[in-house]
Amino acid sequence: MLTLKQIYDSPEQIVAGLEKKHFADAQATIERVMAIDAERKAAQQKKDAASAEMNKISKSIGALMAQGKKDEANAAKAQTGELKQAVATYEQEMDTKEQELTNLLLTIPNVPYAIVPEGASAEDNLAVTLGNWPNQPMADAIAKNGSVALRDWDSATDEAIAVKRIAQSEKLPHWELAKKYNLIDFDLGVKISGAGFPVYIGQGARLQRALINFFLAEANKAGYTEIMPPTVVNAASGYGTGQLPDKEGQMYHCEVDDLYLIPTAEVPVTNLYRDVIIDEDKLPIKNCAYTECFRREAGSYGKDVRGLNRLHEFSKIEIVRIDTPEHSDASHKEMLAHVEGLLQKLELPYRILRLSGGDMSFTAALCYDFEVYSEAQHRWLEVSSTSNFDTYQANRLKCRYRRNEDKRVTLCHTLNGSALALPRIVAALLENNQTEEGIRIPAALQPYFGDDMIR
Repeated sequence: MLTLKQIYDSPEQIVAGLEKKHFADAQATIERVMAIDAERKAAQQKKDAASAEMNKISKSIGALMAQGKKDEANAAKAQTGELKQAVATYEQEMDTKEQELTNLLLTIPNVPYAIVPEGASAEDNLAVTLGNWPNQPMADAIAKNGSVALRDWDSATDEAIAVKRIAQSEKLPHWELAKKYNLIDFDLGVKISGAGFPVYIGQGARLQRALINFFLAEANKAGYTEIMPPTVVNAASGYGTGQLPDKEGQMYHCEVDDLYLIPTAEVPVTNLYRDVIIDEDKLPIKNCAYTECFRREAGSYGKDVRGLNRLHEFSKIEIVRIDTPEHSDASHKEMLAHVEGLLQKLELPYRILRLSGGDMSFTAALCYDFEVYSEAQHRWLEVSSTSNFDTYQANRLKCRYRRNEDKRVTLCHTLNGSALALPRIVAALLENNQTEEGIRIPAALQPYFGDDMIR
């Protein structure tokens, strides 16, 4: 969550940032934060004054008794009793205001960085990279211009995409390929659990395992330490990384034990460092984890959720970094390069989008999405979000580090990204690699899959 120092140092900038994220009543909310804090400080001052007066009077009681001034001593004792009650009242008021302040701060999203584009939705995201795309002139234009409005990029490439679509017009969508090659049984998943819980079979299960092992091996090469965390977390962990209270309705909740199924490995892995002070020499910390992920995805329907496009349970490899504020930008760029390298090795057409303020997550200060192109569906599929959270999560987590120079303890920066989420990667691999002989497996994945084709 935002720190009070951030709010007091630049309230206008905070309000402007919240408005970029389309947070309702930003000005009024920040003013309310300051008002509650002022009330808390006023109670603190009253409590301190009463405590000081009580201590002063308490010290005089012994002298009064020694002088034989019993009545005055008893009056002083009565007065200290009243002051003690007043101190307790002020402490309760402080606690109430502190909790009220914390509850309000938990509802305020992170403030986006200056380079985050203005915009209300995904329509306003910026395409900053185009990779593995056969139309080289457009790829060169993207590289030269740096960033292009997504809607302009789409219209500019309509002609190039049309040529590719005509050539791929006979390609089947992945849900038909899954049935043809007996890779995934969606109906059996409905029977066992419900929609959004597919059953992977034979070569389909082997492809899942191959991708998991490939992604973990690549993360290991990049210096990430593998973690195998729990897939259920307590409420404190959900609050620590910002899923609670913002995404409470999207998380599966085990009410009897008050535990939540994780929507991403970000939650348990980042919470390893909750209430921890790290020596600066140990930063950056680089962890990765493969887990199953669970999301209710309430309100999802239509063609966008067909097949593997949107699931309630899916496999994902997550990369997480804990870093210093001075190095977090470099860490973010390294993470982006790592995810991009995976897509290049899988030979999938992709693009990288810098998300607009209105399309960013509650907790992110800067986020890039990776999307792969689905040739049979003729649409882009998001496969990774890679974000820098600045100190926002660290303040919730009380994740801090001790500086080498002056031994001062200060908040870390946290970052994470999918590297990668499997369902839409599988969808794109199946659809984009169809041949008359079967489905081609990219060369980088073949050692993990054990074959060059799905037949």
